[in-house]
Amino acid sequence: MSEEREPQRTVMLAAFEGWNDACQAATNTIRHLLNHYESEEIRHISCDGYYDYQVSRPMLCRVTGRPRIIWPQTTFYEVMLREDLRVYALLAPEPNYRWREYCRQCLHIADELDVDRIVTLGSMFADCPHTRPLPIDVSHDLDGCGRSCDCGANTGQDGYSGPVGIPTILDDMAREQSFDTTSIWVSIPQYMGDYDCAPATLALLRRLDGILGFDLDTGDLEPRTREWSAKGTMLLRCSDQLADYVHRLEHQWDVAEAARTATANNPQQAEQLVREAEDFLKNL
Repeated sequence: MSEEREPQRTVMLAAFEGWNDACQAATNTIRHLLNHYESEEIRHISCDGYYDYQVSRPMLCRVTGRPRIIWPQTTFYEVMLREDLRVYALLAPEPNYRWREYCRQCLHIADELDVDRIVTLGSMFADCPHTRPLPIDVSHDLDGCGRSCDCGANTGQDGYSGPVGIPTILDDMAREQSFDTTSIWVSIPQYMGDYDCAPATLALLRRLDGILGFDLDTGDLEPRTREWSAKGTMLLRCSDQLADYVHRLEHQWDVAEAARTATANNPQQAEQLVREAEDFLKNL
């Protein structure tokens, strides 16, 4: 019997604006699905008691010429991908208060919807080059057994100790309530600025392909990824210091990728590559 995980038939995706959402890559992944597939709002969690309105401010918008106040809230959607695949999406600003109670409400709704697996999405700034595939870290059930780190780079999640955001709390509480959980994080070069990062959204979508067992429409993300990369190239041309920094990141990425490949076949070769990388960094 294969050990490979079977795609779940009822999945809830969750992404939160704020600290867990560098360049809005995680929430843009949910918005991309809502824009490219038929979807409908099915549930809400009231904002009262969960948000600091000086941090997550209400927004004024005009509908048919009339002003309307839009309050921060948690919205649940059903996304229609395929008849035998039920996908729900949770989209919200990260709450400021009462995280345990908030997560209990989210999981109560997931239970009512017969969700099998909860998939949290996140994005963070990291020391990685824009000239290589963005690192993706995937963990299953928060126990470390199913963790995998793609693209040959350490994203900072593996073995991490420190402050966490609401996706980690939701993962932990979901696991305690016997939900299957998956956490997917993408790393983004900090030097590229806090702008839209199409390759990060694209990377998250492609990881969701395998989890959902469905080839998701990537829309215009690939040409936008090329534009993003071209912007990075222009930044390097304008700063020799930045170009040197990115060169060091590229070398670290390449050594890590080579070590990852070599480890499966020749552990001693992997150790040699690590020593060479350390010598390279000392001589800079």
